Formats: sequence, structure tokens, C-alpha cells
Amino acid sequence: MSLDLLVLTSEAEATAVLPALDLLPHTVRVRAPEVTALLDAGHRDVILLDARTDLASAKSLCRLLKGTGDDEGSTPIIAVIGEGGLVAVSAEWRTDDILLPTAGPAEVDARLRLATTRDGGATQVDTELRVGDLVIDEATYTARLRRRTLELTYKEFELLKYLAQHAGRVFTRAQLLQEVWGYDFFGGTRTVDVHVRRLRAKLGPEHEQMIGTVRNVGYKFERPAKAGAKPAVTSLNFDASELSTEFSTP
Repeated sequence: MSLDLLVLTSEAEATAVLPALDLLPHTVRVRAPEVTALLDAGHRDVILLDARTDLASAKSLCRLLKGTGDDEGSTPIIAVIGEGGLVAVSAEWRTDDILLPTAGPAEVDARLRLATTRDGGATQVDTELRVGDLVIDEATYTARLRRRTLELTYKEFELLKYLAQHAGRVFTRAQLLQEVWGYDFFGGTRTVDVHVRRLRAKLGPEHEQMIGTVRNVGYKFERPAKAGAKPAVTSLNFDASELSTEFSTP
């Protein structure tokens, strides 16, 4: 699911406001934090408002955008605000949601998804992610491979979805543990190995290479060259550590 994001900030780059945007597949444009800057901005699914420093101006702009009664008023607005400014946020802001600048890719993507699918949201988005023969439906929490539904647990689904969303990118086990299981998870990185092994088994011998191992680093999702193509076997390397005994719970 790729969205058109409009970031209202005085910064030159959107990643200066929300670094996680650099790791997500969305289209991002930057405009000055002014109402007039939106006149030629075109379509946008979500407005991200930089509220890290000037809280008063950000609040005024947010209220102004929500009070226009046209496209600006119906577009979801997410304010990016520093932790110290949270105490100043109230319903008077009329923002749809808030994000800390340090939010990770998984959290940012989840909040964007919620903002665009709430009742009254301006945008109807495609909830299906397609990578080759694999179709992942975020709305129904199902994954299909060549029309075969995969019987996945919640965490297996989340791990497969996260890897597929960032096809070709290598993640360490620690990164996957943080993004999929969360900051408050106290299990070890072997949990990732266990879930990858189970995912490969459910993908089957013909497609298990979709999840490749980068030796001494971690895992990545191998994007097929075309629909129906089998990823190259040479891209798949197994760590000897993966052969150790499972001791994590699903």
C-alpha cells in the first residue's frame, strides 16, 4: 500500500522531520507550512505537519486546515511533535493523530494506515500488497500464494508482511525483533529465526527462497524478477545458527 504524503515543514527533507519515512514505500513531497503552499500541491492521502518546535504555529495551521471545509479539511492530518510538546496537544488542535519524530517504520506505517481508513477518512486505499505470486491482504490478515491461503499465526503474518513491504532490503534480527515484536519484547533474537523457519515451511519448497538469509547479517525478502518467477537459489544462504534447537514460543 503506497500513499501520497505531504509534509508541511520548513526543513528541506522530510526525513529531517520523520526519519522512518526513508524506510517506507510511500511517495513523499515537502511544502512550506502555509495554507497557500497547498494550492498547487495536488492530491495527497495524508498531511504530516511538523510541530516539533513551533507549537503555536502548528496548532493554528492544523485548525485552519481542518476548518476550510474542502479537500484540506477532509485530508487526515498527523502532527509530528517532540516528546516535550505532548503536554500541549489537545482536542483543540483538531489533528487526526500524532507521531513522535523517533517513531519506527512499523508504527508510522500503522498510523498512516489507520488515518486513511477511519470512518470519514478521505481516502479509500488498496489493502493488498502483491509481490510476485504472493498476495498479502492487511484488511483480512490473510496471505495467499498462487491462490493458496497460507495458515499463518499473527506474528508470522506480521513478519512476512514487513519483509515483503521492504523487499530487497536486509534487516538484522535485532531490527526485525524491534519492528515486528516491539520495543517491550524481552525474548531473544532466536525468536526471529524460529518464525522465519516456520514461514519458509509454510511457503513450501518452491517458494521458501522468498525469504533469503544474508550470512552474519540477517534476512531479506527476495523480490521475484516477474510474477511466477522463482527467486534465484544463490540468493539464499543459511546460517549454521538456524539449525539450533527452537526454544521460543510462537
